[in-house]
Amino acid sequence: MKKEAYQFNYEVYNSVEELSAPDAWLLNEAREVTAAAYAPYSNFNVGAVAKLSNGEIVAGTNQENASYPAGLCAERVLLSSAATLYPHVAIDTMAISYNNINGESNHPISPCGICRQSLVEYEERTKHPIRLILSGMGGKVFIIQTAGLLLPLSFGSADLK
Repeated sequence: MKKEAYQFNYEVYNSVEELSAPDAWLLNEAREVTAAAYAPYSNFNVGAVAKLSNGEIVAGTNQENASYPAGLCAERVLLSSAATLYPHVAIDTMAISYNNINGESNHPISPCGICRQSLVEYEERTKHPIRLILSGMGGKVFIIQTAGLLLPLSFGSADLK
């Protein structure tokens, strides 16, 4: 038997003020777009804003549904919009933020499992890493160089061949 380990490095900033101007702008846009989320059941508004490799900006918010769990996460809304509006254009950086109406929004959260899978699929499809900026409405900020780091041992198209 052989044991293996998986680990990765990511950047931690104390606040948005420590980010580069383009990263701070993208994160602030994600924070602002949380107001457009439709989350009447969870009161957990999530916003995602991405800069595409062609310079375009695309946003997405979570969209809940009374027929739980038929809702969509902000990340997948964004990925669907980007793929439809700009087919075959890679995403350079995606900022994700949230506003927890019932609690605090002061630390980074990570995409859920299905969003991680969708992000990895998008990276694979466009042959380009998606850099992630994660934060709440305030507090620390995490930067992860590629979404694929969040899904070790991922299932992909090569597994279907």
